[in-house]
Amino acid sequence: MKDYPDRMTAEQARVFGEEVVNIISQIPRGKVTTYGHIAALAGWPSHARMVGRTLRYTPVAESLPCHRVVNIAGRTAPGWSQHRPLLEKEGVAFKPNGHVDMEKYQWEPEMM
Repeated sequence: MKDYPDRMTAEQARVFGEEVVNIISQIPRGKVTTYGHIAALAGWPSHARMVGRTLRYTPVAESLPCHRVVNIAGRTAPGWSQHRPLLEKEGVAFKPNGHVDMEKYQWEPEMM
């Protein structure tokens, strides 16, 4: 059986979820960040996928600017047809390959 030294306890997962919600609520219009960046800011850099799960299963996520979260390559979520239009409405431009220009639009929080 594989050892998972960075596995979260239930309490750590609860706190992580709160941090994810807090971080996403701070992403300004016209900026994006990645699942991995959010996980790192929340103190769990190897838990990018858990950020996505948190968004999927947290009721308050509906009121968050989740469209401002993309993958590390700047790709939007597959199967979510409104992801790109929501970003474009905020002035986020896409490169010819359909990815967000992360160098231009990556959000870096001033202080966490």
